[in-house]
Amino acid sequence: CIFVLVFFYRLNIFLTAVFRNRGLAFATALLFAVHPIHTEAVAGIVGRADVLACLLFLLAFLSYNRSVDQHHVGECFPPTASPFFLLLSLFLGTCAMLVKETGVTVFGVCLVYDLFSLSHKQEKSSNGVIHQRSPQQPGSPQPPSLPTHPHRENGKQHRFPHRGAWGGCHSPSPPEPKSSGFPGSPRAMWSMMRCLTARSNRNFLLTMRPFLKRATLVISYVTVVLYFRLWIMGGSMPLFSEQDNPASFSPYILTRFLTYSYLLAFNVWLLLAPVTLCYDWQVGSIPLVETIWDVRNLATILLAVVMALLSLHCLAAFKRLEHKEVLVGLLFLVFPFIPASNLFFRVGFVVAERVLYMPSMGYCILFVHGLSKLCTWLNRCGATTLTVSTVLLLLLFSWKTVKQNEIWLSRESLFRSGVQTLPHNAKVHYNYANFLKDQGRNREAISHYRTALRLYPRHASALNNLGTLTRDAAEAKMYYQRALQLNPQHNRALFNLGNLLKEEEGIRPLLFTCCSFDLHQRVEWLYPHRLFLQSSGIKS
Repeated sequence: CIFVLVFFYRLNIFLTAVFRNRGLAFATALLFAVHPIHTEAVAGIVGRADVLACLLFLLAFLSYNRSVDQHHVGECFPPTASPFFLLLSLFLGTCAMLVKETGVTVFGVCLVYDLFSLSHKQEKSSNGVIHQRSPQQPGSPQPPSLPTHPHRENGKQHRFPHRGAWGGCHSPSPPEPKSSGFPGSPRAMWSMMRCLTARSNRNFLLTMRPFLKRATLVISYVTVVLYFRLWIMGGSMPLFSEQDNPASFSPYILTRFLTYSYLLAFNVWLLLAPVTLCYDWQVGSIPLVETIWDVRNLATILLAVVMALLSLHCLAAFKRLEHKEVLVGLLFLVFPFIPASNLFFRVGFVVAERVLYMPSMGYCILFVHGLSKLCTWLNRCGATTLTVSTVLLLLLFSWKTVKQNEIWLSRESLFRSGVQTLPHNAKVHYNYANFLKDQGRNREAISHYRTALRLYPRHASALNNLGTLTRDAAEAKMYYQRALQLNPQHNRALFNLGNLLKEEEGIRPLLFTCCSFDLHQRVEWLYPHRLFLQSSGIKS
């Protein structure tokens, strides 16, 4: 309970650094606290890695943000004010990576946030007075641009010349009308792109020097820690089977691309409407998208359009340092999910609700920011209706979270809920059959094993377990042989088949079967039968 309270407190502090209004920050933290998608990460013992990695992720981001000088004037990119907090950020990010691989994405979030959000801007009013607007310290609201006195240093007054969006990246331009930041100002977009691509400007790299130093340090450090992480794993990535991630084993590139793209939209739908939740989304839960005419591709196209509009919104609004909430929301939504997207390497799941624990922070930020903007466009009656609807949504999410927690109370309730929620998932039938087998309910276990095989005929473990429950020796032998045809290295099937042959046909077929074992399997199998072998005249 103490850990949950500390995490909720740190999340609220972080959100106060994102939102100008403390009420919006609290609403975002409350939505994050009651979201049902977090049930697996919080209630399941495996999910403790996701919760701890998320806490370290936030602390690393806050430390990096604090290491940058928030009040530096006169340069596009502020210098590093505190090397200690920068090193602390690297340390906390490394701890997050060691807890959970997705923790390493905090470094990408920090660099992109540094590039687009921590750059300062100076504006000149009509009377020639310079206005400055910069991000505030965490926990303090951002006031509107106010006239400031000329900069004082050593008793002398200095007036800085007018700078553009990047504080000197390009020549002065007339002040642009204030807008909402949505990519509807071609002049703003053109000015930004000219600044980013102006190679003729000699001051551009000089202005970016503080950021480039930090980026070089962070990228070099991430390269080292990733190599260290790979060394810990023995220099190779984990191996998965087809039932873990069927799309990655498809021989068709189009099928893999369409399925992976649809899975992105499916994960976003789980965040938007967590109605159907299950502890396992593997075999048969989500059929492959094999053609471009599949209706599910519309969800993929819709997600691509929404993400493109949000990205353009951030690019157009960064000149005025407005709508920082959208930038932070996108970063926290996209970056932590990249390792689970099959983009760089194969993962061992189709959909896993626990990996949405960190990306849900970005979703909550975007959701609350959108509600606040919608309230400003509505009249008083409409705003009241929207507020009441939001409260009802929070209550509904809370009720769903309580119900999901009840599912995770026992092994039986968890496996039974999987069968009820996803009856077309072969993996949940297999897990429930294993539970029934352990409880001695063999008849029910056989029924679920056969259902799993009907849904996924290549399930070698289900064939092996079904053979152990079959009283007919010939039928059991057939199940073991089919399991070995699908997976020749299936240890349990080899072991059970050897026992069956020993009982039926004697020592010679037994030794012939044992020859297919590797050395470790031979020792493991032969040791319990050493007396039988010695009595048959066979010595070590």
